This record gives sequence, structure tokens and C-alpha cells, in this order.
Amino acid sequence: MTKLSRICYNYAMKVTAGKYKGRVLNENTFEHIRPTADMVKQSIFNKLFEKVNGAKVLDLFCGTGALGIEAISRGARDAVFVDKDKNSIKLTKSNLQKLGLSPSVYLCDYQEALRKMQGEKFDIILLDPPYKAGLYENALKLIEKYDILEDDGVIVCEHERGEKIDYSLYDKADEKQYGIKEVTYLTKKSSI
Repeated sequence: MTKLSRICYNYAMKVTAGKYKGRVLNENTFEHIRPTADMVKQSIFNKLFEKVNGAKVLDLFCGTGALGIEAISRGARDAVFVDKDKNSIKLTKSNLQKLGLSPSVYLCDYQEALRKMQGEKFDIILLDPPYKAGLYENALKLIEKYDILEDDGVIVCEHERGEKIDYSLYDKADEKQYGIKEVTYLTKKSSI
């Protein structure tokens, strides 16, 4: 791992607000796992302030689990964590255990997870797949196909700035840029 990689991937992740504010999560030592920077995470959840309390959250492609943990800290009633990478799941579980939390954590492909969740409803879906892997559109199609987003729910897509993603199945509620990252907020298509 290069010195720059260590700086980018090895910083201390913290819970930014809520019940577990200031708690340091376990160090990410895996270069292929990109944790969301605390500043971006804080901005996302400040935007979701009115939605997160009492919400059911899906952290798809959970990586370190930091986004779903932030949701729990800020009052989400339930969170489900999914990733197909064993190291991601191991890190997520260790972060949850560190805080004394025991929500559902699944080691499986996102397609299988979404298919199994058919019939469930989520208020917030956090979508942060590996960049340039071409997974956004298919994940969005499956979320719509299996109808797992609540009618007033929101999907938060974290992606590389300028990346072209087809959001045509949803309404774009907002979009924010943070250096090389961009966060897009999607809602169900309005019937008007």
C-alpha cells in the first residue's frame, strides 16, 4: 500500500452524530474498501435529518458499515447490511460488535439480497457500490422491480463525480458534490 493509499483508506472513521457520536470505528486496512469520508457522511445524514429517525435502512455494498451505523446512531429503528466481500462483512460485523449492535448482516451478492428482500420496505437505501463497476443501474432496476423502497423513501447514491448513471426510473431530488465524489438523492417517480 502506498503512502497516499494509507492516508486515503487508513484514517480513523468516527460516528459523526447521535447516540454513538465520536465513537471510533475499527480501522480499515483493506485498500479495495473505500469508506465514506466523515464530512460526506455527516452531510448526507444532515440532509436526511427528518427521514432517519425511526427509519428502516438498507446499507447495500456496506463496505465498513459506517453509513448504516451512522443511521442507527441518528435514530434509525433498523438497518440491514449487505456486501459480497468477506473482508467488508468482517469489518462491518466488528464495527457493529464494538458498539454493541446486532442488526442483520448478509454476506451475499446485491442481486441475491434484493431478491430475498422482496416484500420488505425500506425508508432509506444507501447505495455505494465499487466505483466503475457498472452496478448502479442494475441495483436501481432491482430496487424498483422488487418494490422495496417506501413510497416516501429515498435512495442515496454515492459515486464518482461526473459518472454517468441512468436515473430514469426515479426522480432526482438533489445532488451534491464533494471533491471527487458526488451524492445523488433519488425518490420514487411522482404520479403527476
